[in-house]
Amino acid sequence: MTLPEIEDLLRERLAGTLPGLDAQMRFAPYPARPGWTAGHFPADARLAAALVLVYPNETGAAVPLTVRHRGLTRHAGQISLPGGATDPGETLVGAALREAAEEIGVDPVAVRVLGELTPVHVLVSGFTLHPIVGITDRRPDFRAAEGEVEEILEVSLDEIRDASRIRTGTRLREGIAVEYPYFDLLGHHVWGATAMVLGEFVCVLADS
Repeated sequence: MTLPEIEDLLRERLAGTLPGLDAQMRFAPYPARPGWTAGHFPADARLAAALVLVYPNETGAAVPLTVRHRGLTRHAGQISLPGGATDPGETLVGAALREAAEEIGVDPVAVRVLGELTPVHVLVSGFTLHPIVGITDRRPDFRAAEGEVEEILEVSLDEIRDASRIRTGTRLREGIAVEYPYFDLLGHHVWGATAMVLGEFVCVLADS
């Protein structure tokens, strides 16, 4: 598909009924953390936003992900979408664009916002994450924020949509074995909230 065709498709589908929880739960770790309930958003949770940015790359349309810096206190080394907490008085779209500018150098003016995916509550950080989908006509001049982003991963839509890259791993959490579905992308395990967002994004693009 061409970039304009992808844009038209996303605008149409994001304006309709989203795949939602069913799509997200395919990538939820099991068993869930105590206190986490699928589809529940605590009233006291802080708001956060992330940008799912579609842009043209040499291998076709792509989405940038970040490897979080190993020195961070939360989610160090994990793969994330560019994003973070909203500032006082800031909209979700404004926060997603600001964080993408700060973390990876995306020019907010160049991004056309297409819609929003289903929120995900992240129990560990206490945030309810709102994924904002945008598109831009040229590859951004990416710059990784020092001390915050270790590496920027440029992942093609074809790779994200490749079902053979969806796998399951096991890790220990407080002595309990937890199974976690993940995307194997560019040699990295993309799991947790990021995988749940991408899981729904893949469903929005399905059959295209």
